[in-house]
Amino acid sequence: MKYKIVVDSCCELPQDLKNDVRFEIVPLTLIVGDNYEKEDNMEFDQREFLDAVAACPECPKSACPSPERYRKAYETEAERVYVVTLSSKLSGSYNSAVLGKNLYHEKYGEKDIYVVDSKSAACGETQIVYKIMELEEKGLAFAEITEQVEQFVKDMNTYFVLENLDTLRKNGRLSGVKAFVASTLNIKPVMGADDGSIIQLGQGIGMKKALAKMAEIAIEHAVEAGKKRLMITHCNNLKAAECVRRHIEEKLHFKETLILDAAGVSSMYANEGGVIVTI
Repeated sequence: MKYKIVVDSCCELPQDLKNDVRFEIVPLTLIVGDNYEKEDNMEFDQREFLDAVAACPECPKSACPSPERYRKAYETEAERVYVVTLSSKLSGSYNSAVLGKNLYHEKYGEKDIYVVDSKSAACGETQIVYKIMELEEKGLAFAEITEQVEQFVKDMNTYFVLENLDTLRKNGRLSGVKAFVASTLNIKPVMGADDGSIIQLGQGIGMKKALAKMAEIAIEHAVEAGKKRLMITHCNNLKAAECVRRHIEEKLHFKETLILDAAGVSSMYANEGGVIVTI
């Protein structure tokens, strides 16, 4: 095995990649009040988690993997290891992955290990995974792959619309005023990522108009779409994801489109009904 890709559990992988021996998912832990604490692994039950969140007055939280857990994931016969984490502005997962790399080098010596801060989440991580695979299949050198991935991360756009902003606000990812106004007036902000931090790009009254606005913004900012993939993550809202896909693909043609169901950490931040788009 020439390479291995390690991702944290905020990354939505299609089933075929989950079954691929070149991949390993390092789970975060999901915590809801005092009665729910589970690893975000292959046994994650989205319905059970969303019901637990709805029933608990406390805000759900996540705990990032330990550096030691990441170090173990790097113990492989693969010559090169690529690690993709959710934005370092949202979680400590990236820092743990880097510390795990240092622990590995201290114990075993040098190895090509590249840790990528996705500056995104969910299908944004998936985009990077596909890019790494694409570059590896071209037979490029490790240094060239890391350089191209860095540029890919800078060029990638992330957009999302959520039914509920409470989790982001209570975890300090949004200003309280915006979240309050959005919830009281049924204004749904269209959010994006700026170097891994969450920003507001627009808004719509109600979910339907906000999703349409998100699609319009994505279309407006897309560059060379024919060379890229459209990826959409949804949290128990396939109908909305399909609607967004149709809206975008009326104007743009992509080399591939993937619609993915939210994993545990994505479900925590997106809440039920949320839709995330990356190009």
